[in-house]
Amino acid sequence: MEPKITQKMPYVKPEEPGDKWWCACGHSLNQPYCDGSHSRLNTGILPVKVTITEKKNIAWCGCKHTSNKPYCDGSHSKLN
Repeated sequence: MEPKITQKMPYVKPEEPGDKWWCACGHSLNQPYCDGSHSRLNTGILPVKVTITEKKNIAWCGCKHTSNKPYCDGSHSKLN
């Protein structure tokens, strides 16, 4: 199954230190974070765990097609 494109731009969020789970399937209702939809829908696509060590802004991939998961790498500009 291909991931669902949630938006063709990154989610830029200020983040505090701690663990975050990035939604890789695109079905979470709490984008860009995982809400467990991948399990409920049996997508076969697992979220990506990120440990943030310092307060900073993060550009989370919104199109779910990045080569640098979970971060935006500009792949959205190549999608139809």
